[in-house]
Amino acid sequence: MTLALFNQLKGDNAEAWQAYTHHDFVAGMQSGDLPKAAFQHYLKQDYLFLIQFARAYALAIYKADNLTEMRSALAGVKAILEMEMELHVGYCADWGIAAAELETLEEAPENIAYTRFVLERGMAGDLLDLMVALSPCAIGYGEIGARLSKSRETKIEGNPYITWIEMYAGDEYQALVVDMMAEIDTLAAKRFTKARFADLSKTFATATRLEADFWQMGLNAG
Repeated sequence: MTLALFNQLKGDNAEAWQAYTHHDFVAGMQSGDLPKAAFQHYLKQDYLFLIQFARAYALAIYKADNLTEMRSALAGVKAILEMEMELHVGYCADWGIAAAELETLEEAPENIAYTRFVLERGMAGDLLDLMVALSPCAIGYGEIGARLSKSRETKIEGNPYITWIEMYAGDEYQALVVDMMAEIDTLAAKRFTKARFADLSKTFATATRLEADFWQMGLNAG
């Protein structure tokens, strides 16, 4: 069986992927030692990130070649706007962040750099370019959650971040990871050529580094 395109891209950028998925911010969640202020800042910016993520899926509708692809992208938009945003607001409330505060936030430079890069790749390229740019976030969170949930080094009792870990390690999110990897392969079956791999790998590498910068943004605020 041919290795999934996502795994090929991850393997081609192993160092950047390691830096992202094993970042000190992630290690802090695993140990429970991450400063509360760092996580709160991350949560606030992640709210704004989700808004741009919804725009990216809306762009995917435009970039789609057929109704099947359009419906898949629409499901992503609806999931973010009708479910994930509400869940995120509730989660922020648990951390003492009021909904009114979320509405007045300014985007951090790291947030702008990452989300606008994703949108630019989608606008300049095709649907495969866009999904590859989105994949480090969507699939990476699932990988991090699964790894931390299985690790004996992860603190369970008294760890304020265990709910975050459990959410991304959960069956529902892990199913989304599988679906996105399959979607990338479906898109690649029609759009991928060997000549495109270098450009797709560059997109993947940049998005992965920007993910690590997003963690660092939170850590710096702590």
